[in-house]
Amino acid sequence: MPASPSPPLPLLKRTPPGLWTALVWVVAAVQPIVEYVLMPPRQEYSLSYPRDGLDSLTAQALLALAFLVVLTGSALLRRQTAVAYGLVIVGTIISSVAWRQDEVVPPQFLGVDVALCYVTATRPRRTANIATAGTLGVLVGYLVLRRATGGESGTASEPFVALTVIIAWLIGNSVYQARAHTAELHARAAAQAITAERLRIAREMHDTVAHSIGIIALQAGAAARVVDTQPARAREAMVTVEQVGRETLAGLRRMLGALRQADQEQEPSTRDQEPTDHDQGHAQAPLRPAVGLADLERLAATTTIAGVRVEVWWQGKRRPLPADIDLAAFRIVQEAVTNVVRHAAVDHCQVKVEYREDELIVEVVDRGKGSGTNTTHTHTGFGLVGMRERIALLDGRFTAGPHPEGGFRVTARLPVPAAAGAEPAAKAGAR
Repeated sequence: MPASPSPPLPLLKRTPPGLWTALVWVVAAVQPIVEYVLMPPRQEYSLSYPRDGLDSLTAQALLALAFLVVLTGSALLRRQTAVAYGLVIVGTIISSVAWRQDEVVPPQFLGVDVALCYVTATRPRRTANIATAGTLGVLVGYLVLRRATGGESGTASEPFVALTVIIAWLIGNSVYQARAHTAELHARAAAQAITAERLRIAREMHDTVAHSIGIIALQAGAAARVVDTQPARAREAMVTVEQVGRETLAGLRRMLGALRQADQEQEPSTRDQEPTDHDQGHAQAPLRPAVGLADLERLAATTTIAGVRVEVWWQGKRRPLPADIDLAAFRIVQEAVTNVVRHAAVDHCQVKVEYREDELIVEVVDRGKGSGTNTTHTHTGFGLVGMRERIALLDGRFTAGPHPEGGFRVTARLPVPAAAGAEPAAKAGAR
């Protein structure tokens, strides 16, 4: 339900990884050109970037090719990560060839480290490990080639660069593990929420069935007592029994398939206890009528006391509904209104109940300032998931999201069987 809009992501997270790779690599590549080639001659000089290193057309062409290859790899980094990472390494090697370098210059390799960090953080372990091993192999190749040609002098830079590669892998691997752990927690929480909602629906269905069976028992007993003296009344009572029985059976068929798995998990510990608990409950307490849309006015009054005025609008011809549909519609309104009170920061909301020929439409709209479509999912125990699960069990349609005119809207469409409406009659007979 609505709440304060989520803050935008920091700039560092909104910037594409390829842009970071290209930016770091280009800065490292342009800096020596400006400092050692374009700037006036100074006493300082660089062995890695000689002033005449780019005088030849071949060197200039190779350096331009290196820029093109690296920028192409940076652009493809998100879509074709493996190929893009290979292009970044190839472009770095071409750059060293253009400068006639026989060793790896650490600043130029920082772009490769940025790309490797992204690969490790977002791709499978095998891909990340191959990329890391390939990068270290390139460094070893530089070192071996220089030793083989007798060009080794002083302290080699490759071990230092290899250390930056390992650090990039460690950072990316930490991000990968954190994401995997978060995804596992979300999946586990979602599964638990769905299972809890199914079990809650099963308990409510049990209450509805118990209520219906109680009505059947009362009507059957009344019919047995007056069958000889008042046959018309006995016939009416048995018709009520038939209607309530058919309605309850239809509700069971609609829910049983979706609830069977959760019911089987609960079955070993509860099957032996349910008959005793059921009998004791009916022996100790009278039958309780199930909640439904008839309780909306009471819900509206309670919510008004809580500080949010609820306007209930009825459209279409009101008629009796099957107990499971009536209960589901009430629960959807109850959950949506509760979330309005908690998160919408408004003083009123509208509830519309529309009776159509073949369906029931329930809509809850508020004009709150919140617009986060995931607020309920994030802060209220997967409320939207629970409502969607409940509607799905009845083959209905559920939508929830920001309202075009501001605020938040929850809509549920429940199919209504053609012959619906024995419950009120059964209640009247039970009294």
